[in-house]
Amino acid sequence: MTTTTSHYTGEERSKRIFAIVGASSGNLVEWFDFYVYAFCAIYFAPAFFPSDNPTVQLVNTAGVFAAGFLMRPIGGWIFGRLADKKGRKTSMMISVLMMCFGSLLIACLPTYSSIGVWAPLLLLFARLLQGLSVGGEYGTTATYMSEVALKGQRGFFASFQYVTLIGGQLLAVSLVVILQQFLSEDELRAYGWRIPFVVGAVAAVISLFLRRSLKETTSKEMRENKDAGSIRALFRDHKAAFITVLGYTAGGSLIFYTFTTYMQKYLVNTAGMHAKTASYIMTGALFLYMCMQPLFGMLADKIGRRNSMLWFGALGTLLTVPILLSLKSVSSPLLAFVLITVALAIVSFYTSISGLVKAEMFPPEVRALGVGLAYAVANAIFGGSAEYVALSLKAGGMENAFYWYVTVMMAVAFLFSLRLPKQAAYLHHDL
Repeated sequence: MTTTTSHYTGEERSKRIFAIVGASSGNLVEWFDFYVYAFCAIYFAPAFFPSDNPTVQLVNTAGVFAAGFLMRPIGGWIFGRLADKKGRKTSMMISVLMMCFGSLLIACLPTYSSIGVWAPLLLLFARLLQGLSVGGEYGTTATYMSEVALKGQRGFFASFQYVTLIGGQLLAVSLVVILQQFLSEDELRAYGWRIPFVVGAVAAVISLFLRRSLKETTSKEMRENKDAGSIRALFRDHKAAFITVLGYTAGGSLIFYTFTTYMQKYLVNTAGMHAKTASYIMTGALFLYMCMQPLFGMLADKIGRRNSMLWFGALGTLLTVPILLSLKSVSSPLLAFVLITVALAIVSFYTSISGLVKAEMFPPEVRALGVGLAYAVANAIFGGSAEYVALSLKAGGMENAFYWYVTVMMAVAFLFSLRLPKQAAYLHHDL
């Protein structure tokens, strides 16, 4: 699926668009399964972590959420190597199967009252499997979508990775909202929280069939290259690129999870809003955020990916503390919605093109490995720990310190974005 010119035939253009749709639809299912945990945690936390303190329960569930992220570097390495040596399609099919199993296991788990300490341990095991799966999913999907995106419009088409990633979040929170309309809070805590995990497992099977129709972007010669999927070759020849990607992904992951998965808990636990109100706010904000991605992707095609990343770092550094302080004392759901939407607009400078910017830093024989491993390491350390750090600081009476932590990491992202080349080193000419 390669071409030497930026001018496409109608058939070639259709094939590439279909490939984007196929890859991104599987990506949607994968992230739906992963995020269901975050949005249902309020309801199942007491079933696995009995405690009189709701904050302690949320800290424990956030800890399990963070543990899933610790598997991401391993997943990024395993699936990145698999994608570079055996093909992107094979890697994406295996990762979605693993996610399916993890979701089904959580849906069927007995509670603490039934099997004691084995309940949280099995929950942790399921999340570790899902973390392994998502660790491989991001790098391979980002690589695949970047490789099939149309030249001159790569920012626009690559943005659909986060359209579907956010779409997975949106469907997860929307399903929770629907369940809230038909089930009482006691019913949600008793069994209702299991329903989204069942839905996710079934959807993952459907995703598997969708991904079977995808065309491979790597050639046999590329996969048989002695450096294909080699972590030694990655660090020998592309260490600077890896460090750069790691640097700006750390801040990007932290602020992304702060204003998406953690924000629902923040509105309930800090601003004092009802869980249903917080769900409505996040549903609307995530929908607008999803719609922003192609617009910011097109903007990056106009002003350049490097400039978009610099705007992201600068605005995030200046506005994170004011936005979070305002949300802390907000009483109006509408104002909360506006503030979160502004924050997500800033994050969109990064998320709309993040996969593409990373992919452009590495040659094809180590691209999936380089993208996936750098993303997974930064996500495990900074993204997955966002909720845990925020809730722990709140429990210790130092909640405001979290706001400054995010701000410092955004400044770091800005500095690393300065290292980005003005023209992509690889992707602009190898497809």
